[in-house]
Amino acid sequence: MTAAETARGILELTRPVNVIAASVLTCIGAFVAGGLTEAPVAVGSAVAATGLAVGAGNAINDYFDREIDRINQPERAIPRGAVSPNGALAFSVVLFLVAVGLSLTLPTLAIAIAGVNLLALIAYTEVFKGLPGVGNALVAYLVGSTFLFGGAAVGDLEAASVLCLLAAIATLTREIIKDVEDVDGDRAEGLNTLPIAIGERRALLVALSLLVIGVLASPLPYLLELFGLAYLVVVIPADLVMVYAGVRSFADPTAGQSVLKYGTFLAALAFVVGRLDELLGVM
Repeated sequence: MTAAETARGILELTRPVNVIAASVLTCIGAFVAGGLTEAPVAVGSAVAATGLAVGAGNAINDYFDREIDRINQPERAIPRGAVSPNGALAFSVVLFLVAVGLSLTLPTLAIAIAGVNLLALIAYTEVFKGLPGVGNALVAYLVGSTFLFGGAAVGDLEAASVLCLLAAIATLTREIIKDVEDVDGDRAEGLNTLPIAIGERRALLVALSLLVIGVLASPLPYLLELFGLAYLVVVIPADLVMVYAGVRSFADPTAGQSVLKYGTFLAALAFVVGRLDELLGVM
């Protein structure tokens, strides 16, 4: 392997798109909480810590998942030989340490959330991933908590908590659908994921049921008078996209979970629009 190929492999370990997405979600959490202008340094530290922690978590996940990935994802950096397992582990440790250092500059609640999340990221693959539904729920919490972390960094959790809950439900749905997609490799590795434990169709029904609960709960910010009508204008199309994705998953889990991801980001945009509307007093 050349140095360029190794560097590319190291970058791939972090899942750059996921790193950017998680960082943006933390920034949205801070914005919804009203802290972008009031505490810009804290927001910057929280966003950077989120990105580094997610990158570290993805790298260590690839380290532990290297045998499964030889079946499910042979093109990933470790299975194809671009990065050694030990190299991936060392890289993740460095990222974790920097993320911890940045988190320690934040308020106490944000530090507590960061501590729980870092432990969860490290333990996910070895302890929780193979437990039916438990690993999915942990990932859902981690995604939702990016909004919570952003809100905690600026000291306001009200709107961020609702966003955390809705994002966690949507993510839990997507994780179950992804397990249906990966069932062959997971079964070969001896994992007992939800689709393996109860069957693929039943798992998809569970996922769709959770999604419907999330959609029904999505008007909460409007009903609680956190946001105005502008929020509903954006969140309703997001709900429709996510329900379509859930139904689509029965025929094509890969396409379904991909569409669901876009629906989740559209729902996050609804919170941004709601906050902007509150600031500008448009609707």
